[in-house]
Amino acid sequence: MSQHSERGFYPGNTIFSGLTDVTGMALDQVNFVVSQIILLFLANVLRTYFHPSKSRAETRHWFEMIVGLLAGLFCFGRHTAHLIIMPGICFIIMAKVNPAIMQRMVLVVSLTYLSTLHLYRQIYNYGSSNIDVTGPIMVMTQKITSLAYSLHDGRTKNEEEMNKNQKLEAIKETPSLLSYLSYCLTFQTLMAGPCVSYKGYIDFIEGRNFQIATANNKKSDEPSEEPSPFYAVFWKLVTAATCGACFIILGSYFPINEIKEQRFIEETGIAYKFWYMYVSTGLCRLKYYFAWIFADAICNNSGLGFNGYDERGFAKWDGVSNIDLLKFETGTNLKESIGAWNMRTNVWLRSVAYERSKKYPTLMTFGLSALWHGFYPGYYITFASGALFTSAARIARRHIRHYFLKTNELKAFYDVLTLIITRLVLTYITFSFLILELEPSIQVYMSLYWCLHILGVALLFLAPIIIPKPNPSHVNVNQIENTLRQVGPYH
Repeated sequence: MSQHSERGFYPGNTIFSGLTDVTGMALDQVNFVVSQIILLFLANVLRTYFHPSKSRAETRHWFEMIVGLLAGLFCFGRHTAHLIIMPGICFIIMAKVNPAIMQRMVLVVSLTYLSTLHLYRQIYNYGSSNIDVTGPIMVMTQKITSLAYSLHDGRTKNEEEMNKNQKLEAIKETPSLLSYLSYCLTFQTLMAGPCVSYKGYIDFIEGRNFQIATANNKKSDEPSEEPSPFYAVFWKLVTAATCGACFIILGSYFPINEIKEQRFIEETGIAYKFWYMYVSTGLCRLKYYFAWIFADAICNNSGLGFNGYDERGFAKWDGVSNIDLLKFETGTNLKESIGAWNMRTNVWLRSVAYERSKKYPTLMTFGLSALWHGFYPGYYITFASGALFTSAARIARRHIRHYFLKTNELKAFYDVLTLIITRLVLTYITFSFLILELEPSIQVYMSLYWCLHILGVALLFLAPIIIPKPNPSHVNVNQIENTLRQVGPYH
């Protein structure tokens, strides 16, 4: 990262700049890691010294807000002002505008503010992967719009007009300014998310989250006291540290930008291209795993994220998890893998777009996701390709899968085959998300002869004609339906 970008778009604290040479990381990355380590310890302070049984809710709100602001100042300097201005404008809208239209105004204003920052960064520091204030603003946009829609539901709808999730999250009164800013600046989720609902956050602040999490699955032999998050935090830190170390050590051997080089595009074969893209995109995912799993550990260390007990009576701490690493990497279809990636963002997209769009909900959801990410062409290539392959996979599943359900051996073969195909498709559609640029992405696809795009289109239009649907007299329909029900429908 250039000195100009460090002191321009990234005006963070330079006290740890000496670590950049030692670690090989840029200053923004060093500050991010240092801040997360400090916040991990402060999360324990919040859970122990400011536990709801010892402190008033207002005290916990102040602690959250002040620590969040200090973390922002450390990492983003003067740009921390955005973390006050944007939510401040939206709070005025929530408090003063008719609740019937307020939620749409908040969505437009917050996305416009975020988009302005995206464009500024894209113009000023094109193609950069630096950590800057746009990351927290992206998370804050999710929080604020979720709150606005919950407030809209609570103040304008009857219960019969809401679905189950909307009933749970509905809010009837505008939050106080203190609780609102505390929610927006929550230090556990400020730097890397995840988005936590306002109602869930207030339950955590006021100490109701443990009782609520165990209300529906409490067993007689389960302990009544709050479980310790120690083991969950420990293993998440080990996982995050492993991912971070592998990214630093191995990432330089397979740089993602190599994909943009003419030598790679013109002089390598298709098999090598797929292999290199698979490795390089996999290594790039490690930095997301590090950030999300570390943030999850911080949340758990503060007492946030407890999700009841499993069948064996062990405490679950996945209530705010943003990634299911194993499920994503071993998913046998796109829906399963995509559902395990950035999970809290998927919840946000479903609650503010998919469930509220009367026409073209899938299109609206993909559009909101693309706009939220920014304006690099690579994002839109990935999302458009994702929509194509999700639809093609749905058709293929309906017309092909039943042939492999006749024996356990065929079913196992099908699962292995779809696992491999899913890895190839994810590699094929996500590299453009990482290299960002339009021309290199198109050149790579041309060098691959658009092979999977052609196959996807063929499946979409020809499979329903060429391959018949299962015949009820020859196929165990109940078996197929049960399997589909377990996996869930594509959407």
